[in-house]
Amino acid sequence: MAPIPTPSAEPQDNPDTYVGLEASGAEQRARERGWSTVRSLPPGAMITMEYLSGRLNFEVSDGVVKRCWKG
Repeated sequence: MAPIPTPSAEPQDNPDTYVGLEASGAEQRARERGWSTVRSLPPGAMITMEYLSGRLNFEVSDGVVKRCWKG
């Protein structure tokens, strides 16, 4: 049986620091800080609820990050 993979460590970064930033700049900053996946979503988007280590989610309205969370 194959071993269960160990998830990579998430960047030591506070998602709240992205709120209020312009979306493309926030995405670039997140990638520079080590997030492997950055997902931009419109308000109220239907999404799956699985947690993906290393992913940062942005809720974007009018080109600005309104909410940000890990996973």
